[in-house]
Amino acid sequence: MAVEATAQSVLNSEHSIVCPTLSNAHDHARSLRASTLGAHDKPLESWLSFMGLLPGVSPYLVAACAFARSLKGGVSTLMVHYTRQQGGMSYVQEALEVAKAAKDVGVSIGFAVAMRDQQGLAYAPDAQVLPFLNEAHRDQLLERMGPPKMSVAQHLERLHETAAALEDPASGFNSWVNVQYGPNGVQWCSPELLGAIAKASERDGRGVHMHLLETRYQREWSDHHHPHGVVKYLDDLGLLSPRLTLAHCTWAREDELDLLAQRGVTIAVNASSNLHLHSGIANVAQMIRCGCRVAMGLDGLALDEDDDAFKELRLNSLLHNGWGFEHALSLENWWDFACVNAKRSIMGKKAGELQLVGALRSGASADFLTFDISRLDDEEGIVPGVDPMQKILARAVQGHIDRVVVRGREVVRGGHVVSIDEVAAKKELFQAYKSAIARDPAWPQWQAALNEYHHGIRNFYTQGQWLGCC
Repeated sequence: MAVEATAQSVLNSEHSIVCPTLSNAHDHARSLRASTLGAHDKPLESWLSFMGLLPGVSPYLVAACAFARSLKGGVSTLMVHYTRQQGGMSYVQEALEVAKAAKDVGVSIGFAVAMRDQQGLAYAPDAQVLPFLNEAHRDQLLERMGPPKMSVAQHLERLHETAAALEDPASGFNSWVNVQYGPNGVQWCSPELLGAIAKASERDGRGVHMHLLETRYQREWSDHHHPHGVVKYLDDLGLLSPRLTLAHCTWAREDELDLLAQRGVTIAVNASSNLHLHSGIANVAQMIRCGCRVAMGLDGLALDEDDDAFKELRLNSLLHNGWGFEHALSLENWWDFACVNAKRSIMGKKAGELQLVGALRSGASADFLTFDISRLDDEEGIVPGVDPMQKILARAVQGHIDRVVVRGREVVRGGHVVSIDEVAAKKELFQAYKSAIARDPAWPQWQAALNEYHHGIRNFYTQGQWLGCC
């Protein structure tokens, strides 16, 4: 439903500030917060293992609770790089459950089918890593963290089956979901798999979403294995194009950013996640100077683990807007970053078809939110003529959001999700986890294995020459 048919009464309200909803260019629709899993203050290289700590439960509940958090944080369009399958049903059926959750909650999603075929334990062959791990847990770690035993053809077939199911008009989800290729990252994918994805994407026009150069160890691995440049390697494979979104690029160099800009690649920057995981600070100002299309991602790990997109926008602006009288980026740059650029990356051609333009203008999709002025600005009226956008950038948090409307449907009212019963869904999800853990006699050993894995993998990366040490 378009803006003029839906929002007129709200837009004319004297008690609200209205703006378009924001976008999240990189996420995974995870269930519980990382600190709940015991993963706080760990670098990515060991943190990732804790994302597999929980047993599988209802994929619908996991996704619905994650999407509800996104809405309360001001996001109505987000990427789901589906790297954590719940299991218990076919991959396609699980994807349909995620799509149903998106439609029920009221968010548009990109669904990137995760693909990896090498190096499950670290950025090295598993045999090279095993001596650093507790012998008692090696088999369990290999079984749970190893890549799927699938051929390149099987990976592509899974994607095609998923796309056929989710994008079938009869499913009812086709306008809410855009399926993409989701290679996990260069270090986790063979040249054969990445090359096949590049050819398939060029053939069918489907988007590709993957991680790149997130941490210093990934930078070191890339330089060792691709001495002519990992970005050039991806370009030679045919992956660099406007269809590609790269999450992070925290350690990308200027010449690499120049090439990404030339090819029209989108970079999804995840500032809070990078800080939490000790990954570094991406040079967003340099990315934009090079001409890159840059979008904001939350990566399931916002500053306070709350999926607050306005707080994430503020953190990025404080980190990257320059020093002294220098203003590296304009207000328009920041709005494109937080709202506009990700929509095309996430939804592809559907963004245009659905008028997901990131602006309140005639004909645009009625995706907007309102701030309650009494909560956002208790000093309103003291100093006249101040642009309210300054106050939004300086202080807005999800607790100030009063209403969220998506495609003309009110999904948040009074700061609470009303599209689903979020309280009941969370209660059911938490009970499902508790029951599943209680039923699994091996779970305490698995938790212990992950805690020991953290120490073993730290030694692997920090002791001796982990690159080419054999």
